[in-house]
Amino acid sequence: MMFAYSLQWIRSLLFGLTIYVAIVLYALFYLPWTLISPMGAVAACHGYARFVRWTARWMINLETEVRGTPPTGEVLVAAKHQSYLDIFMIFNSIPHGKFIMKKELLYAPIFGQYVYRLGCVPVDRGKRGKAIAKMLEDVKRGAQLPGQLVIYSQGTRLAPGVKAPYKVGTAALYEQMGQECFPVATNAGVFWPRRGIYRKPGTAVVEFLPPIPAGLPREEFLQRLEHEVETASDRLLDEAGFVKKG
Repeated sequence: MMFAYSLQWIRSLLFGLTIYVAIVLYALFYLPWTLISPMGAVAACHGYARFVRWTARWMINLETEVRGTPPTGEVLVAAKHQSYLDIFMIFNSIPHGKFIMKKELLYAPIFGQYVYRLGCVPVDRGKRGKAIAKMLEDVKRGAQLPGQLVIYSQGTRLAPGVKAPYKVGTAALYEQMGQECFPVATNAGVFWPRRGIYRKPGTAVVEFLPPIPAGLPREEFLQRLEHEVETASDRLLDEAGFVKKG
């Protein structure tokens, strides 16, 4: 047992080094195309997400499975966020994902160019009211850019089994955009945790749930979204053999 754990830990370390080197290579290789066209950023990020999933399969025995029907049109995607892995899986499953994300990432060298060219919407999470107003303004101004707008409704990564309220910003976006919303559940955090090097073998799942139709009142929408995502995520955690502590 200890030998198997140690071997998987070493594999996890090598996997981490591999994908960090790869992201630099992908970013540099696709940068000229990205500076000319947003499609360069889309191609780079899709390619890198595929690489991470492929490498995880043979290097650390971690399979990735996407269930349900990922959207292809102009919709809002409201997802559970447990791990960096669910970002790769969601982005790799939709044609042109645009994420609601931390404002600071926009200023990261090279990476910031990709964020900008993808059409992601940066927000200042430290000032909630202003952040939501600015987010709505940015989304409205960028509505002509095709793609699926992805938001993590609880605002941050959470370890499996940890509960947190769903932020009102998701409901505000849903109301303004007037489009259906695709809830997304996951158990990715069981296999790729928020902290540490070790990656657990198994099958990480991201599940696109049936869409919530447009036009619901804010409170009703948010309650429905939370119920559907949390119920499905708990089911996926059970499937992965996760046992909640305490």
